[in-house]
Amino acid sequence: MAKRPRTMEVSGQRLLVIGGTGFVGRAIVESALIQNFKVTTLSKNPTQQMPNVEHIVADISDRTALFDQLKNKYFDYVVNLGGYIDHSNYSEGGYHAYATHFLGVKNLVDCFLDSPIKTFVQVGSSDEYGNNTAPQRETQREAPFSMYSVAKVSATYFLQTMHQTEKFPAVILRPFLIYGPGQKTPRFLPQIIRNCLNNQIFPVSKGEQLRDFCYIDDFVSAVFLTLNNSNAYGQVINISSGQPIAVREVVDMVTSYIKGGQPEFGQIPYRKGENMSLYADISKAKQLLKWTPKIRLDQGLMDTIDWLRQH
Repeated sequence: MAKRPRTMEVSGQRLLVIGGTGFVGRAIVESALIQNFKVTTLSKNPTQQMPNVEHIVADISDRTALFDQLKNKYFDYVVNLGGYIDHSNYSEGGYHAYATHFLGVKNLVDCFLDSPIKTFVQVGSSDEYGNNTAPQRETQREAPFSMYSVAKVSATYFLQTMHQTEKFPAVILRPFLIYGPGQKTPRFLPQIIRNCLNNQIFPVSKGEQLRDFCYIDDFVSAVFLTLNNSNAYGQVINISSGQPIAVREVVDMVTSYIKGGQPEFGQIPYRKGENMSLYADISKAKQLLKWTPKIRLDQGLMDTIDWLRQH
């Protein structure tokens, strides 16, 4: 497994990770502990405690409860990974996705607007681009297609406006497909890997979609490069490999490495309105963050397969 990046040496700086018990959140927490941050996580449900980490239980969409849990607590940095991907229509539960991914962000800003935080990192989504042409660039007008993506876009504009009008130190990182050790089903790659490890026959789409995969350690390093980086404040920044690859080719790589599994291509239809070419222009990240992805897809896939094989 690739070593967690050491991108910033600190001593006693206070970091709050919203959604810090999920796949990406835990990776950020692990890296922060290596760098001697004082780490607090906040999530909706009680969970197994991580050593040397304070955990707060709160729903960020519940303003009153959130304020109650965060009163008299002070942080230097906040990273927001709160909520789950949910493309339900508004009338079928999509409001809850909107409440978490937009109203939750507004509640967090209200909590920290008058506190001395140095950086607020909002983790957005490539879904904000909708059907924009590839490579997707931060200058493109967003085209949300669900309440989830509408909420992400709304949060992006809200935070940019708060930076412009009130100097709120927000950065919006827009990742594409993050993967790596620690990620569990039902996400795309863990599902494919599990099926291959079990040598199962499994359905997939035709796999013609071009996608952009970002290894977890590369994304984590980008997060820490935003902290105290005034050049990034108020900016939307794509984070990914910048290298498109067909989904079918990724599935074939996994089956080849494992030497097991029988994908049945074409058995799952494409989603209605699915963007067939979703990959990032990452020149802005290179310029503003001095960041480049380090882990090749073949190496990242092998690390992920090894982790899933052991777990």
